[in-house]
Amino acid sequence: MSGPDEAVLLHTSGKTAHITLNRPRALNALTHAMVRRIDEALTGWAHDPAVESVVITGAGERGLCAGGDIRAIHDDARDGDGSVSAAFWRDEYRLNARIARYPKPYVAVMDGIVMGGGVGISAHGSVRIVTERSRIAMPETGIGFVPDVGGTYLLALAPGELGTHLALTGAPIGAGDALLCGLADHYLPSAKVRQFVDDLAGTPVREALDRHVRPAPEGELAGRREWIDSCFASDTVEEIVRRLLAHGDPEAKETAETLLARSPTALKVTLAALRRARRLGSLERVLEQEYRVSCRALTALDLVEGIRAQVIDKDRNPRWSPAGLADVAGSDVESFFTPLGERELGLAGSGTTEEVAW
Repeated sequence: MSGPDEAVLLHTSGKTAHITLNRPRALNALTHAMVRRIDEALTGWAHDPAVESVVITGAGERGLCAGGDIRAIHDDARDGDGSVSAAFWRDEYRLNARIARYPKPYVAVMDGIVMGGGVGISAHGSVRIVTERSRIAMPETGIGFVPDVGGTYLLALAPGELGTHLALTGAPIGAGDALLCGLADHYLPSAKVRQFVDDLAGTPVREALDRHVRPAPEGELAGRREWIDSCFASDTVEEIVRRLLAHGDPEAKETAETLLARSPTALKVTLAALRRARRLGSLERVLEQEYRVSCRALTALDLVEGIRAQVIDKDRNPRWSPAGLADVAGSDVESFFTPLGERELGLAGSGTTEEVAW
């Protein structure tokens, strides 16, 4: 197993600092040590006049980052007291907030697979590049978890109910839809990414973008807005499923079937988290809410069971508890939002982040 120095490679080229996630066999999944190393690097570069921008990429051919190390979370939730995962999330969410307020251009190359925690270290950046290979998703409900790393903040801002659709289903999207949903800013063909990154060594970010950015291929979600917006506007998962089944569009029916295979508890908590995120306002306040939800999920049955079924045993047959939407009480959902007292994340009003200005 590689150490953090090998799992996150750091170097500078001209006026640009580079972060390379270097666990290609694990699709660059994030560990706690990797999060700390990235944060330390960003802290140093923020005050280094020789560094004008930061670029993050993933090693290997498959993608930027598939998320956090969920095997470790599974083991901690099953066999430990959850403190290891809680400590990881505390530092990870603080890193997400730092990226969102970074005082220099933070260029995220979202080529290939970008999921879960990978979204957290990229989609909060000030310059977010997608390619024809991009597959971006927050698939947490499929493992009995809830979108985190500021995912509920980002998806709550998406047009109409597209974010609700993506959060509940966990469906992956490509470049055009990522741009539509506000998860990315610019499109480059993957074959041109290396030249763009190399140009940043001696070229300001805006000039490099003007030189290399191309029109994005058309996405799929715009053509589905009618049924997505009408069906996902409800504030109960049961009503969303009912509307999808009654709509008549075959894709709507397939979406209902997808939802009925997800964790009922995770679906209800995710919907509540999204609706609350719209009212909370700032990313920091939403991250505080997500931290409460994530810590509570460690004591719920579905997280361990979902990771077991999808990642450990790979039988793809999770046994959710409760098994049906009707069996998840409102009090069960509310318990995920209970304040943590002294264990709160404490980001809002901390004054530890800076607005990007470039």
